[in-house]
Amino acid sequence: MTVITFKEYFDALLEDKLLGLKCQDCGAITCPPKNTCNECKSYNLEKTTLSGKGVIETFTSTYIPPSGYEKEAPFVIGMVQLKEGPWIPGRIEIAPEEADKLGKELIGREVEVSGKKFPSEQFYPDKDRRVVPIFKIIDK
Repeated sequence: MTVITFKEYFDALLEDKLLGLKCQDCGAITCPPKNTCNECKSYNLEKTTLSGKGVIETFTSTYIPPSGYEKEAPFVIGMVQLKEGPWIPGRIEIAPEEADKLGKELIGREVEVSGKKFPSEQFYPDKDRRVVPIFKIIDK
């Protein structure tokens, strides 16, 4: 079993790299990393670097954020299906007003991931920082 720590995963995001795990039993990719394969629940996983590219599947604009995130609002959160298959959440690098205006036209747009460091919060696993996946739209 290969393990990717939170620190390793977040450090890679800050270097514009996306780490995942490839199942050696069924071939599925799991991201964000965890202890078992998302598909077959195997522990037989190998660390892999993913393309970091995908498409927006859904999104929402957040104008009233949860407690502790007030200074970051407004922002757009989305679910992106990676080229390798899994869906991951993150912020989309677009103004909420523009995302709202585009509406369904934003779905299917190609993006690539990077990471951005924010102050940590009470329930976050890394007490020194909070790293959030940021998706930049790459198609016009």
